[in-house]
Amino acid sequence: MVTVIKKSFLVKGLKLPENKISANKPIEKLPVPKKTLILLQQHFGEPCTPVVARGDKVKTGQIIADSDKLFSAPVHSSITGTVTNITKVINPFANNIVDAIEITADEIKNEDEWAELETDKLMLEISENLKEIYFENFKNNFSETQKKSKKTEAENLWKELIKIINETSKENIIQKVKDAGVVGLGGATFPTHVKLSTKKNIDTLIINGCECEPFITSDHRIMMEHGWQVLAGAYIIFKVLSAKTTFVAIEDNKEDAIKLFSQLIDEANLGMNFKIISLKSKYPMGAEKTLIKNVLGRKVPVGGLPMDIGVVVNNVGTAKAVFEAVSEGKPLIEKVITITGDIKDPKNLLVRIGTPVNDLINACEKFDMNNFKIVLGGPMMGNVISDLNFPITKAANCILIKKTKRLTEGNCIRCGRCVNICPMNLMPLMYAVYTKNSKFEILREYNINSCIECGSCAYVCPASIPIVAYIKTAKSVLSGYGK
Repeated sequence: MVTVIKKSFLVKGLKLPENKISANKPIEKLPVPKKTLILLQQHFGEPCTPVVARGDKVKTGQIIADSDKLFSAPVHSSITGTVTNITKVINPFANNIVDAIEITADEIKNEDEWAELETDKLMLEISENLKEIYFENFKNNFSETQKKSKKTEAENLWKELIKIINETSKENIIQKVKDAGVVGLGGATFPTHVKLSTKKNIDTLIINGCECEPFITSDHRIMMEHGWQVLAGAYIIFKVLSAKTTFVAIEDNKEDAIKLFSQLIDEANLGMNFKIISLKSKYPMGAEKTLIKNVLGRKVPVGGLPMDIGVVVNNVGTAKAVFEAVSEGKPLIEKVITITGDIKDPKNLLVRIGTPVNDLINACEKFDMNNFKIVLGGPMMGNVISDLNFPITKAANCILIKKTKRLTEGNCIRCGRCVNICPMNLMPLMYAVYTKNSKFEILREYNINSCIECGSCAYVCPASIPIVAYIKTAKSVLSGYGK
């Protein structure tokens, strides 16, 4: 059996009420929406340019916008229909205005017609067989004798799958991942093909399954229901990077996921290079730089990237998307979203990109929106939205519905709580002060770009100062100043 390595928390952090009320809710598939709004910048880097026009007919999975820039990722239609508008919207994740393509489903055909995908037939066949084994095992439909037989069958399938992956060229994998528009699904949306194309020497891959923010359970459900795809995608990334070790990092409040991945790694015979790290359930454990510090004891330099210290971090959802891109040629047009909070029926829904937030809320329950606030994301890093027609993007992972509680912003009393709690050892109080006074340039001296926007500072602030909002504003202004 695979050894589980336990790690303590090495940096500052918070022990928050977890509120993982949807953790045991299996993923449900939301019906295909009648209309989608696809943002053309759903990734870190340059926005895409439309390759379709109003009136064009499009199929599910068809590229509708692209860019020739390195730091970008193509955008695909998530439904079959007609391009009815090309407009501009405010993106709350990046605090900027971006182009968007509106697509209306074909009411006459009323069907989901996919664009032609480049599949690896043998890999896809093995994938389907593994899916059947693990799906039935997930439902506990096997006797002990059957389980032993299925374990042997799974081990043989894994052997074949890994052989095919090893025989697939690095260039072919990277191109498929790029064509599929795969980006980091933990929230940063860094184009995955850029990480895979690095020329730096990478010795360690970390698969991030921490999901440390309260309420959110989408990654947990992906691990439990699609763990074998996550592991297969992780192996593809591991192979392309020529890494020496892969750590699957999971917080200790997800013992079922730790147990499952121990089984999967064992059946795939990957124990020599794949290790499981059990981490303390503490916020912000899942933040990339925090995670690296806790797992490896390494520090990402100011202004640098994990790749600079030989590390690549990928979210579990990203790993799954990589496997689907390589085996099925499937573009990133859907993702799992947690709908939770002060509602009776929280859920984890598989949703098409571009689906209006209101469609997800209505799938859970209907209530008077005037008494609630809608947060796109979790309680720490999420953004309050007022337009429920705003679409799901690749960066979204949760819709948090909370009863309205109005807070009045007070004056900073220099208590230092925000400084003491900051996991990056920064001075958040200065960001609020200088942003209020429009002295943005001086914030570079306080390393504002090293801020991971985890929200810990705002959480402990006794004056209810929305520090993260000031930080986002300052970063947005500074990005226009140049380096």
